[in-house]
Amino acid sequence: MSAARDLSEQRTFLIDLTKCTGCRGCQVACKQWNQMEAEKTTFFKGEGYQNPSALSEHTLTAIQFRDYFHEGKNEFAFYKAMCMHCNDPACVSVCPVSAFIKTPEGPVVYDAKRCIGCRFCMIACPFGIPKYQWSKALPLVVKCTGCYSRIKEGLIPACAKACPTAITYGGRQEMINEANRRLTVRPGKYMNRIYGLEEAGGTSVLYLSALPFNELGFRNVTKRPLPSRTWAALRFVPAAFITMGGSLAFISWLTHRKEKIRKEREMIEAEQASQKEDRP
Repeated sequence: MSAARDLSEQRTFLIDLTKCTGCRGCQVACKQWNQMEAEKTTFFKGEGYQNPSALSEHTLTAIQFRDYFHEGKNEFAFYKAMCMHCNDPACVSVCPVSAFIKTPEGPVVYDAKRCIGCRFCMIACPFGIPKYQWSKALPLVVKCTGCYSRIKEGLIPACAKACPTAITYGGRQEMINEANRRLTVRPGKYMNRIYGLEEAGGTSVLYLSALPFNELGFRNVTKRPLPSRTWAALRFVPAAFITMGGSLAFISWLTHRKEKIRKEREMIEAEQASQKEDRP
């Protein structure tokens, strides 16, 4: 469990919602870095100026808008929706083919080559993050990877790099200390809570807010790590779906094996053709 591990240096986001201007620079940077397709959206389909309305197979992070009244005035509040990169991820524990991995650096990454599309991760995630590629003939699951490829090169995530005001990125303990410092220095500015500090056993994304988190749309999540509960909950899933997951795993293995054999055969045929051309 996470209590037995040293998570102090695990890469962590500190997102101060009182500093978020709703510029959506993080959305743009995420799209560019991950080369995500644009999606057709309808303005005002979400709340207020929120666009797109939610995370999807094409949108891994999004600025959520909330309207509220303050001193007789209508004002906006924003928050950045993204994968929470849990310390003990339910998606990792429940995936039957180990397509999800919790890296030592912090991000929870995803191997599309392993995914069989069973969607157990979507059922298990308490934050509703993994999304399905409904638009594709052979759909898989997609989610934010915390820009792990950048982290390995000593860079910070694209969204954190692009954000002008709200996102701080660093070691988890450093981010917790900074959050507590802000709460102490400006107690009237913030709710006295760090969202993500204990939720689902703790996450690599921490939030500060001036408004109650439930009013912003944050989920009320247990403080217990979820891997111990995921399979207990999935026992209520009809056996047919569990069997289907196993069948999909076998089909995936068989498909990959056939592809490997096909490529090997093509290499052999190409080599034989080259040898024939070299003959006098």
